[in-house]
Amino acid sequence: MRLSVAAGLAGAAALGAGAALVVASATGIVDSTTVVSAPATTVVASGSTATSAAPPVRGRSSRASFDPAALYAARAPGVVTIYANLGVNGGAQGSGFVVDDKGVILTNAHVITNAAEAQTNVQGARAVYVEFSDGERVSAEVVGWDLFSDVGVIRVSPDDHALVKVPLGDSSQVVVGEPVAAIGSPFGKQTSLSVGVVSATGRSIDSLTPGFSVANAIQTDTPLNSGNSGGPLFDGDGRVIGINAQIDSTSGRSEGVGFAIPIDIARRSLEQLVATGRVRYAYIGIRTQDVTPGIADAFGLGAERGALVVGVEAGTPADAAGLRGGSRTEAYNGLDVTLGGDVIVAIGGQKVSSSEDVSRIVSTQLTPGRAVPFTVVRSGARKSLQVTPRDRSAGNP
Repeated sequence: MRLSVAAGLAGAAALGAGAALVVASATGIVDSTTVVSAPATTVVASGSTATSAAPPVRGRSSRASFDPAALYAARAPGVVTIYANLGVNGGAQGSGFVVDDKGVILTNAHVITNAAEAQTNVQGARAVYVEFSDGERVSAEVVGWDLFSDVGVIRVSPDDHALVKVPLGDSSQVVVGEPVAAIGSPFGKQTSLSVGVVSATGRSIDSLTPGFSVANAIQTDTPLNSGNSGGPLFDGDGRVIGINAQIDSTSGRSEGVGFAIPIDIARRSLEQLVATGRVRYAYIGIRTQDVTPGIADAFGLGAERGALVVGVEAGTPADAAGLRGGSRTEAYNGLDVTLGGDVIVAIGGQKVSSSEDVSRIVSTQLTPGRAVPFTVVRSGARKSLQVTPRDRSAGNP
């Protein structure tokens, strides 16, 4: 069975005087993006006497030049272990990493909330503690969380412990085969290193909110286990390219297939949570499937690549704009293809080659309330439809 482990990488924990806490399991979360506090600060930080910049590792690394020991020495001080008291839901132990000199730390939403247990009314941890690589533990405040992308933000006081921030990379530049390293606290073993390679890119993984997915997830063969949740996935140059979040497993333990939330998506959530107190996502209300040259040729779709609209939800922005969904299903080489709908080939001038492109563009680049042209192929002819997205919420499945 698959562990779509929204919480499968967040381990059981004990807080303070030996209180046994339970591990959460990934069940349906129906709440939307939530914030506990919304301080008007920025993620870009200025210098501080309590903070030091992490030393560079090297130029961009190849598998031949990859030096895990140097990377670990440079980045481990910026990686932390997180302990969360979830009240009646027990607690969780995960990982995180420092991103600025004001004490902002990135992690997963499921590490610092009851999202894995709650069906409604997702709430933040009653108390959160951060343990640094030197063993010192300090209290932290929950800034906010984004259930859609499984991103959580907490903050510690820079007066409580010297901070070493880690640099954020560019997940859009990640390539299959490049070396990566994960630093975190699997099974509570603080500041542990595991290494591997990127085994795939552009994966779609389950969101904490049912009916949605996280686009462009990074797949890695780097061993990830319970407690790695929220920790950084570094490229060979020591830049964070993702937040370790899920595994595909039949045993509940690492079997070579792990997934990280791409840092480009996490950065968007981080900036909005810290700056405005919430994360906004666009919603249009369609279901799509990939168009390949073979499918296009077999059914005369008029576009070799794109996203075939399978269904349009009634009363949604896509419905209002006139997008058409499929009306019949036919088989193609063992695959069911829903035909009769529009083929999306561009959104806002950006080329669409797959359903993944639609998910990525809508979730990361469109703004609720701002109209954008969707270029579609309908009955062999190109049309442009103006779609005005609205805010994604639990009511928009």
